Amino acid sequence: MDLPVTRYAKSGDVHVAYQIFGDGPIDLVFVPGWVSNLDLWWDSPITAGWLERFGRFARVIMFDKRGTGLSDRECGLPGMDQRMDDIRAVMDAAGSNQAAVLGISEGGSLAALFAASHPDRCHALVLHGAFAKFTSWFPTQGDLDAFFDYVREKWGSGDSMPRYSQSRKEDQAYHMWWARRERAAASPSTAITLMQMNSEIDISGILPAVRVPTLVIHRTNDAVVDIDGGRQLANLIPHAQFFETPGSDHTPWTGDDVDAIAGRIEEFLTGSKPVVSIDRVLATVLFTDIVGSTKQAESLGDRRWKALLSAHDDIVRRELIRFRGNEVKSLGDGFLATFDGPARA
Repeated sequence: MDLPVTRYAKSGDVHVAYQIFGDGPIDLVFVPGWVSNLDLWWDSPITAGWLERFGRFARVIMFDKRGTGLSDRECGLPGMDQRMDDIRAVMDAAGSNQAAVLGISEGGSLAALFAASHPDRCHALVLHGAFAKFTSWFPTQGDLDAFFDYVREKWGSGDSMPRYSQSRKEDQAYHMWWARRERAAASPSTAITLMQMNSEIDISGILPAVRVPTLVIHRTNDAVVDIDGGRQLANLIPHAQFFETPGSDHTPWTGDDVDAIAGRIEEFLTGSKPVVSIDRVLATVLFTDIVGSTKQAESLGDRRWKALLSAHDDIVRRELIRFRGNEVKSLGDGFLATFDGPARA
């Protein structure tokens, strides 16, 4: 699939970046979590593949919320009403009169508010790893202060990744992508400001006004947002369906049940189950090996060899991200990777 073009919608005086991809019969607005960067979604084969699946049955409209990613950064401290209106502005710019809305994590709170406020524009609502109250995300002030310490000291390192995507904690290429995502989504001061703004979220009193078909999805051991937050959403939204699935990953594009979750969303929105995929896929396998590595190690000495090997690994992993390769494993003096085509390999 060709990379989608980034466009800008005007929401008041704020420019909101958005992209459109897919050509399915329904419109699907994707509201991301608290920080994002449109271009970075396509730099990882994991997230790109997840998005492309929705593009097979929908025309997907996704955007960076004001204050983050490619949208205007210097826009003060907008309330949820202003940020919700960005969804409307993006839909107008994309020529979408009515759409299903998929919100993940903090984006789920915004999506639910939009559904309650604009039932004429939203015909279905899907929430993943979402919450009604901020305390489902950070239960205590101490938890929030620890997050602020991380932002001040380690933002951009990607070291927060294992908490959000525990099944990928050993995936160095994904770790590097997550680090780039942090840096590209927000600066440290912006990240703190956005989280302070998020700490005011409490839409529990609004949820009974949601009158569109709703699917709430939550993993049992979600390490970021407690499952009770998802259960509260489902209980407060009239006639909402609740789909609990095993696992601890917060991100819906990682974990053992990615296909099950995506399939449930597709069935909910289209009324039909997705075609069962075959457990084989055409891929190009790339194997690399440093020639004469043993002799080089002996010649350079242990310290210099380790430094050289570390630099080599960093270069390879950057190229894997660049060409959407999937690191299967590191072999010590080489890599085993797969690509979706020989040209990328």
